[in-house]
Amino acid sequence: MELEQSFIALIEQSIKANWYLNALTDYKGATLQYRDVARKIEKIHIMLENAGIVQGDKIAICGRNSAHWTVTFLAVMTYGGVVVPILHEFKPDQVHNIVNHSEARLLFAGDQVWENLNEMVMPHLEGIIELKDFGLVVSRSEKLTYAREHLNEMFGRKYPCRFRPENVSYRKETSPEELSIINYTSGTTGYSKGVMLPYRSILSNVLYCKEKIGIKAGDSVVSMLPLGHVFGMVFDFLYGFTVGAHLWFLTRMPSPKIIAESFAEIRPRVISCVPLIVEKIFKKNILPKVDNKLGKLLLHVPIISDKIKELIRQKAMEVFMDELQVVSEVFGGNFIEIIIGGAPFNAEVEAFVRSINFPYTIAYGMTECGPIICHNHWTELKQASCGTVAARMEAKVLSSNPSEVPGELVCRGANVMLGYYKNEEATGQVIDKDGWLHTGDMAIIDSEGHIYIKGRCKNLLLTASGQNIYPEEIESKLNNMPYVSESLVILQQDKLVALVYPDNDDAFAHGLKHADIERAMEENRIELNKQLPAYSQITRCKLYPEEFEKTAKKSIKRFLYQDIKE
Repeated sequence: MELEQSFIALIEQSIKANWYLNALTDYKGATLQYRDVARKIEKIHIMLENAGIVQGDKIAICGRNSAHWTVTFLAVMTYGGVVVPILHEFKPDQVHNIVNHSEARLLFAGDQVWENLNEMVMPHLEGIIELKDFGLVVSRSEKLTYAREHLNEMFGRKYPCRFRPENVSYRKETSPEELSIINYTSGTTGYSKGVMLPYRSILSNVLYCKEKIGIKAGDSVVSMLPLGHVFGMVFDFLYGFTVGAHLWFLTRMPSPKIIAESFAEIRPRVISCVPLIVEKIFKKNILPKVDNKLGKLLLHVPIISDKIKELIRQKAMEVFMDELQVVSEVFGGNFIEIIIGGAPFNAEVEAFVRSINFPYTIAYGMTECGPIICHNHWTELKQASCGTVAARMEAKVLSSNPSEVPGELVCRGANVMLGYYKNEEATGQVIDKDGWLHTGDMAIIDSEGHIYIKGRCKNLLLTASGQNIYPEEIESKLNNMPYVSESLVILQQDKLVALVYPDNDDAFAHGLKHADIERAMEENRIELNKQLPAYSQITRCKLYPEEFEKTAKKSIKRFLYQDIKE
């Protein structure tokens, strides 16, 4: 599918059009305007050129979200290099392996990352540069060392007067199929693959955001999702930058406390986040208040007539509207939409936010699509759906009756990757001869094209009686029960067992001891089974002593827990 625009041209146009606007801020730190970003990009270009880096060379970036992370990314892309973003949560051996596998010539690293790395096991790297101040901490190249030491002098010679908008002139991608990014998945299967994203995929995704979301120059955007993952990279950073938004980086884990503090100051226009963040805020701060208020209301109504029911409905809506105001304030009071993606959204939390007309939407996709497959504006979204297929994409469900019987969701179009780097076998396993990308997700699709994800094909549990169990649907219900922080449903000897990591803080605050928590989980199990068909009954809730290990998208790494014994 031909795209007439150039993605690098969008970057150049935004820098020139928004020259004096704020571009990037490290929260509680410095702010760069678009002209400052342009100057730093130009200095990195000079350094790369004099170090002998050429178009197509791989350059890795690994660090927490920051202004310098995004400057480096833009500099590499506009120079003609291939960006290899690496999640800073990856363990050192994973970082070493990705740097080596990608054949990166340079690594830009955050100080927290660099202190744990061993440059001796990355023998092909020519240099390691710190993101904090672009200091050269390892150099195996005389040209690189000279370029870094004389960088300001070289810049001054090239631009003896002020650096102006007319000095910004970036190369254009040679073809929409040109490789721009190799993004290594964090995956729930334990094996990291290098997803090759061409410029057409990045451009198509950013254009879709422009078509559907609607932020403008000067609007604030908070970057909470890791930039090393394509969801945060596209929805927050690349989309925001190309429209002239002001991007803020929290530079640390976004706990509910940090979110409340920073959002009140920043007042972001659009918020992208994983479900876990929204669920925690609603579960801890909002739902208990609603339940308590409605509970008190119902206590005073021993006999409920139709007239009183209507009164209760009105009072309930008043409570909901009060809480909507609270929620709005938690998120800064200025947002037009919250985009939730990366993992399934808890069904009960979704039902509640929908009941108060809260402006949320779901973005469904995968790294292999850079990432968008399905999405809708919040006013168009159907409950429990992840939206309709995105522009320049097509999708279908491989089922004899796609509206009733789940089958694998497949898609193809402008967003789809070129393949996995140096792994033709893995590429052939997910992209068939007709170009359909097999997502690995089971889904149904209604008559209007709204898609409903049921669960991962690999997560599907098949009982001896032949019943298909989608564990995510059971976990969504269990996670909303008292003293449950998170859960994982597994099959043991043809019996469904729920591993539960309890909300110990909440339990201890209510005076519960370990034995009490176990009794509470048994009560949860009994209550849960009342909501489930006979073939998906949970036979046991087993307490798990620590949080489940997760990917950057906060999806549980299920493969680590499938063989847990009684």
